[in-house]
Amino acid sequence: MTVAVRAADEILRVGVVQQLRPCPEVELLDGADAERAQATLVVVDSVDDDVAALLHRLRRNTATRTGLVVGSLGSGSLQRVLECGVAAVLRRGEADQDRLLHLVLAMANGEGVLPGDLLGKLLTHVGSLQRSTPDTRGLSLSTLTTREAEMLRLVSEGLDTAEIARKTSYSERTVKNVLHEIITRLNLRNRAHAVGYALRNDLI
Repeated sequence: MTVAVRAADEILRVGVVQQLRPCPEVELLDGADAERAQATLVVVDSVDDDVAALLHRLRRNTATRTGLVVGSLGSGSLQRVLECGVAAVLRRGEADQDRLLHLVLAMANGEGVLPGDLLGKLLTHVGSLQRSTPDTRGLSLSTLTTREAEMLRLVSEGLDTAEIARKTSYSERTVKNVLHEIITRLNLRNRAHAVGYALRNDLI
């Protein structure tokens, strides 16, 4: 897995690079080569407009999937980064070698990673938005089939491909195909983006 690490603060960048460098599963890229990395980790204290702009730029690079290693992240910022196409989020205080490697490998497998408490905050935040803002686009559960909605709900609960397959009695290949179809049809970036979109539009 080729990985690029980006950070405005060089100390933050070097810290993550040093954690990943000994891992044989990871090849670190920098400079001009960073554009062709399969995964890009963005390391920040918090999400501001500059970080959001960087995430938007990375989203346009179809060669890479983006992960965020962040000091602090509120529920509103979480929804913002998911809409920017971020596939995985890890708190900087928890970013040891094992968790960083798990994050990168999950991204390589097309899976999203989100701490459970942040997912809870996202659900609460989206729920309050839905109660306070009328849905003017008329989106409904009919946008997803029953099977698609079920699988997205399981993704939102933090299950990976194998766990969803066991829970639904489908093959892992079928699970991947169904989720890929949702992402493609709705013009989304990844599973995390699909969950954020579905929650925001009351699809699951």
